[in-house]
Amino acid sequence: MIQDKVAIVTGASSGIGYATALALSKAGAKVAIGARRVEKLEELAKQISENGGEVFYQKLDVTQRSQCDDFAKAVLDKWGSIDILVNNAGLMPLSFFKNLKVDEWDRMVDVNIKGVLYSTGSVISHMKEKKSGHIVNLSSVAGRIVFPAGSVYCATKHAVAAFSEGLRQEFSVRSNIRVTSIEPGVVATELNDTITDESLQGFIENAKKMEALQAEDIANAILYAVDSPSHVNVNEILIRPTTQER
Repeated sequence: MIQDKVAIVTGASSGIGYATALALSKAGAKVAIGARRVEKLEELAKQISENGGEVFYQKLDVTQRSQCDDFAKAVLDKWGSIDILVNNAGLMPLSFFKNLKVDEWDRMVDVNIKGVLYSTGSVISHMKEKKSGHIVNLSSVAGRIVFPAGSVYCATKHAVAAFSEGLRQEFSVRSNIRVTSIEPGVVATELNDTITDESLQGFIENAKKMEALQAEDIANAILYAVDSPSHVNVNEILIRPTTQER
């Protein structure tokens, strides 16, 4: 179903984004990858090319609206279409609110919310005009369940879930644009590396003891959603490790 379709993946330099770009490429999609760490994008692009896939990469900071617009334009100039957008870029610097890590709050809001809005805004007119497309937003189990030290992070992921449903209502029936919210539990990625609150070391250690999901598990869930028949709109996928209780 996605053979020769064009997919954009943000935050593609590692983790879920990296694995998703590979999975989409192996399924036959042309993949445009963006992230701040260009050297990681180069590694991924090389791997995709060696596997026989078509790839485009460009430095992308999703907190900068102009960069999101420029990225989408470059993809359209190269391939003439954007069929799938995977809004994967995200941060998770968990902290207790009382510690007032305001800079981290700002960064989460900028990346996790504004980045999703800017990237989606950069492709929506094109998808609306051609009356087809698929937007995949990475929310989280934290977009359903709030936990201590996660109040700001959870708020951003609740926002992504709400935004996804709003997009579905506005565009799915009228413009044939499908929308999927992916909601992972604990995944073995670099997200925990962004936690600076020392009181959360116990949380991090417990997470390491769990048999976490792998980035490829989430990539496979995304592939399932975008590769479903056109009359099927997979709105939400909540996916936890078997051993994760909440």
